[in-house]
Amino acid sequence: MSEHSPRDHYDIIVIGSGPGGASLAQKLARTGKRILLLERGDYLPRSPANWDSQTVFVDGAYQANETWYGADGRSFHPGLHYYVGGNSKVYGAALFRLRERDFEEVIHQDGLSPAWPLKYDVFEPYYAEAERLFHVHGQRGEDPNEPPSSGPFPYPPVSHEPRIQALSERLAGAGLHPFHLPLGVLLDEKDGKPTPTSICIRCDAFDGFPCLLNGKADAQVMCVDPALKAYPNLTLMTGAYVSMLETDAPGQTVTSVHVTRGGSDQRYSADIVVVACGALSSALLLLRSRSDKHPNGLANGSDQVGRNYMRHNQSILMALMRQPNDTVFQKTLAVSDYYFGADDWSYPLGLIQMCATSHGAQIRGEILPAWLDWVPKIPFEAMARHSMDFWLSSEDLPHPDNRIFYDGERVVLDITEGNMEAHHRLRKKLQTMLSRADAHPVLLERNLYLGKNIPIGGTAHQAGTARFGTDPAASVLDLDCKAHELDNLYVTDASFFPSIGAVNPTLTIVANALRVADIIKQRLGAKDRPS
Repeated sequence: MSEHSPRDHYDIIVIGSGPGGASLAQKLARTGKRILLLERGDYLPRSPANWDSQTVFVDGAYQANETWYGADGRSFHPGLHYYVGGNSKVYGAALFRLRERDFEEVIHQDGLSPAWPLKYDVFEPYYAEAERLFHVHGQRGEDPNEPPSSGPFPYPPVSHEPRIQALSERLAGAGLHPFHLPLGVLLDEKDGKPTPTSICIRCDAFDGFPCLLNGKADAQVMCVDPALKAYPNLTLMTGAYVSMLETDAPGQTVTSVHVTRGGSDQRYSADIVVVACGALSSALLLLRSRSDKHPNGLANGSDQVGRNYMRHNQSILMALMRQPNDTVFQKTLAVSDYYFGADDWSYPLGLIQMCATSHGAQIRGEILPAWLDWVPKIPFEAMARHSMDFWLSSEDLPHPDNRIFYDGERVVLDITEGNMEAHHRLRKKLQTMLSRADAHPVLLERNLYLGKNIPIGGTAHQAGTARFGTDPAASVLDLDCKAHELDNLYVTDASFFPSIGAVNPTLTIVANALRVADIIKQRLGAKDRPS
């Protein structure tokens, strides 16, 4: 293969256009540096099918067509989405800061959630920047566990519809502290209704659906497209699968990014290479980039690449209400009272938040358990009209044997469930909450929301496969998120997380990517150019 031509060399190559890659790329583009953003997928097609629950959830039309394997040899399809914007194209846009205590060591029944080597104060200004970038709507002072902030949310909270407002008031009356979910959405509303010029129309296809109107604050809408329009020095290359990273002879510098595109193999080089493929795919890229100098995979002298994989212990639960729930935009409320414990349990339980309303096709696609015999004649659409839907997240603790790796050509994801007692108790707390809110006491598990095989296929909140730290023997990245073993390789997705807390990780990914962008700017001696 021929040597690189000058036009194949960039100042910075960013691999992956999800929140971690796109946030960094748009910030660095302001410097005028020549940047190549590589995305293995294309733009997600905009069509009415984006809002069809059969297409999105039952058929899984937008999920990656890949087969991975569990440690037991059984195959599954990972819940990954290869598009410009990455998994954020179908995320729920709940953009939380980690709690301040999440950066410290936290004791759980099943073990320790380790302390971060950098604390909340380092990330706070970048959280504020991330909230502005992703148009986060919220209200300070409502969430009893929110961390300190340097200012208000950039946009007002998304208003509750009447049934959700009534639920909020009932919960508050029971001594809880329900609050408005912090949401990244391009919504302007007045008196609870979207204005005539609002991009978001408060539809029932917000959470988990691609937004047909581009009203969800995802990485494509907020970062990639605006940056491409404003900065000609930024190039987006789609359909570009990065097969491996090649280094120089000493193995200290990434010299070539190998790309498969349109059936041909291409190579590109850069002074700085940033990997942001998502925690699972980034680990796989490093593992398949092994060489004589890196026989266990690139940057893997510690044997930590792919290990300490975390995903939240998650449940999507549908409560059946006696009265119809006519709420359209349901994802506006959360409860964190049990985040760090409860009166009957001294360990953390987790976060309860609402998610989008159920659709009949989703319920029909579930395997209905036998205990639903009490509603044998209720059609699925009627069940959807009577439903109220909740997303429960509890912390998953890092363990070195929870890992992703290659077995020959096969991708293996080895997971052992842990810390599940906390999650079961959180579910009981939800049942108690709802018993005061006119709901049937039995909750229906909604597996299709997170993928048909939970937990192994539910990879929505993936983190921890290349943790950062000060000890090269126990971590993959240094505190700048640069690989210990390489002088020009950075990682800016959730791979760097030492722990995951119990809130959605995207805002922390974005905040850290903005932090690393500043580090790279300083390294290159670059400054923002006048706009």
